[in-house]
Amino acid sequence: MKKIAILFSGRGSNFSYIVKMLHCQEFEVVVALTNNPEAEGIKIAHQAGIPLEIVDSKNFESREAFDAAIVQKLQPYAADLAVLAGFMRILTPVFTEAVRAINLHPSLLPRHKGLHAIEKSYNDTFSTGGVSVHWVSSELDGGEIILQKEVAKEGLDFESYDKKIRKIEKAALTEAIRKVLS
Repeated sequence: MKKIAILFSGRGSNFSYIVKMLHCQEFEVVVALTNNPEAEGIKIAHQAGIPLEIVDSKNFESREAFDAAIVQKLQPYAADLAVLAGFMRILTPVFTEAVRAINLHPSLLPRHKGLHAIEKSYNDTFSTGGVSVHWVSSELDGGEIILQKEVAKEGLDFESYDKKIRKIEKAALTEAIRKVLS
């Protein structure tokens, strides 16, 4: 069974979905790692009995030092793939050259890299928005795209659009994991 590491920073809704849909069925989530000691997703790891690593990004002088600590924490688990599921950090080559990782981004890249992508996508001139899953590189949201899923914006208020994006991102992420590890 292929092994996955999940990295998250907040609620852990995508982490929870991966645990529900893939853990101990197709793949094994061998570790969860967060940079936020207050992240709600910590409860998900505890409830699922998944080992948890907390590496508080505030305790490091540089991004490189933080990334080195993450790599060190992940190595003993020998994951085949790291999945960034709402991991709100820009990663350096210290991480990207040592760890095979994918990231979920809530826009159709290369549009709207970085923060507030859902809002930017909703307000742009395109008739569709969506999500992308891509390989992690040291360029913010710049790695090769694995897959994208679109959402038509016509007739949707922002709240409805946001809900649709959050729903399809879960499906996109699990589909990308399957695609990459099969």
